Amino acid sequence: MENLQGKVAVVTGGNSGIGYAAAKELKTQGAEVIITGRRKEALDRAAAQLGVAGLVADQGKLAAIEELTAEVKAKYGKIDILFINAGVLGGADIESATEDVFDTVMGINFKGAYFTLSRFIPLLRDGGSVVFLSSNTASMNRANSSIYSSSKAALNAIMKIAAVELAPRQIRVNAVSPGPTQTEILNKLGLDPQARKGLDEWMIQQIPLRKIGTADDVARMVAYFCSDAAGFITGAEVVMDGGMSL
Repeated sequence: MENLQGKVAVVTGGNSGIGYAAAKELKTQGAEVIITGRRKEALDRAAAQLGVAGLVADQGKLAAIEELTAEVKAKYGKIDILFINAGVLGGADIESATEDVFDTVMGINFKGAYFTLSRFIPLLRDGGSVVFLSSNTASMNRANSSIYSSSKAALNAIMKIAAVELAPRQIRVNAVSPGPTQTEILNKLGLDPQARKGLDEWMIQQIPLRKIGTADDVARMVAYFCSDAAGFITGAEVVMDGGMSL
């Protein structure tokens, strides 16, 4: 299906995981896709594999966001789809939290996402679509997750207000909130194979559907939000966690 034929899409953090899967799905459905990432080597490799354009940008830095938007404007003029996906994990219990971890997580997940939307609004065509990657933790209250969960809860607030502000231009703004998802980020936790297996088994026990989601699951929902099929949906959060948050 080519539901997005003729559309131009920007996917932040598109060199791996959910961003990579979303870029692949959007391209499959006919969109011209631009992915961003902080690491040039990884970005170039992903862009070549996907057959899309790649632009280096660090979502944690406002100057980099502004350089990105200027480059996109110069090369493409306007865009139709913005998937704000880039983000990081991090946190601790509240008592032992450090300023460095707080600033890093909030700087990328909240501030970076906020200003990515802010600076791209002038480039969005009327009738376009914005999708945030949030998390089911935004509405959960687990120990040691206060910083990360707060960053995603803030995204959901931005999403709803942006949906109201951009409605006069028929620009729809929504969020996808996955639960545990099999992506490379889980392999960066520094766990040995046995501990990694134990983590998967623990997560599966928390999920009524008894399985972990995939990046492709999320990618298909992102593409749906960007299609005409979701033309009357804005300000919505879809939780994709196999029932974990129930």
